[in-house]
Amino acid sequence: MAQESMQDIKRRIKSVGNTKQITKAMELVSSAKLKKSRRRLEKTEPYFLTVLRSIQDILASSRGVSHPMLENREVKNKCYIIVTSDRGLCGGYNVNIIKKVEEQIDNKDQAKMITIGLKGKSHFKRRDYDVKGSFTGISEEPTFMDATQIANIALKLYKDGEVDEVNIAYTQFKSTISHEPTIMKLLPAEEIKENKSDVKNSLTEYEPSPEEVLDYLIPKYVKSVIYGAMIESSASEQGARRVAMESATENAEEIIDDLTLDYNRARQAAITQEIAEIVGGAEALK
Repeated sequence: MAQESMQDIKRRIKSVGNTKQITKAMELVSSAKLKKSRRRLEKTEPYFLTVLRSIQDILASSRGVSHPMLENREVKNKCYIIVTSDRGLCGGYNVNIIKKVEEQIDNKDQAKMITIGLKGKSHFKRRDYDVKGSFTGISEEPTFMDATQIANIALKLYKDGEVDEVNIAYTQFKSTISHEPTIMKLLPAEEIKENKSDVKNSLTEYEPSPEEVLDYLIPKYVKSVIYGAMIESSASEQGARRVAMESATENAEEIIDDLTLDYNRARQAAITQEIAEIVGGAEALK
């Protein structure tokens, strides 16, 4: 009986050891991908800031300028661009952002979804949300072309009056171990108008008109924000997966230690039993 118990424990130790090797390898892969995503994030930020400053310059230097994408209107329907991952094994990364979006939705009939990542697509389609577009296979290495396609869908919904507000839900990258689910309003672009007072007035003239320049720049702003959000989410995904795999590896080591202790106890019990049987046999021969 003791021998069978020892064999079972040895099989469990081997099984957990194999799992540990997988989680350790995935941790190393995620660490490498995280470094790549962070470098991409650092390169993206200057472009976004340049576009934002250009729009703020126009609004600060041109009196009475207005644009449909800057004006508030009665909000009936909302569009959510939701950035999730294509794969799992990344802790609460997907659950947290999906939960944050659903907390903001009072009536799902008034919510239009554009999903990025297989996890978000599966979740919202299963629950009969109106998914206007879904993009998979791009969550780990998004491109500006991907962001452009996503932005074009959102801009069309807004211009056609199907939605009165466009939001992007993504996971903000704070540090390797800290990631914050965030929902940012893209349209109407109130944030740009609120910050225009920080920009000094200039005598710049815009041709053919400030409105037409804004008509070009605001979509660029939306696309760059979406791209930046996708890059941040990519870095957050790899950070979350690295932390999850590191935790899984540590748990596997603890389980192996506990099982090794159980194995040694079972082995000691078997040896003690054998000694007791030998001594008992010797006593019976006297």
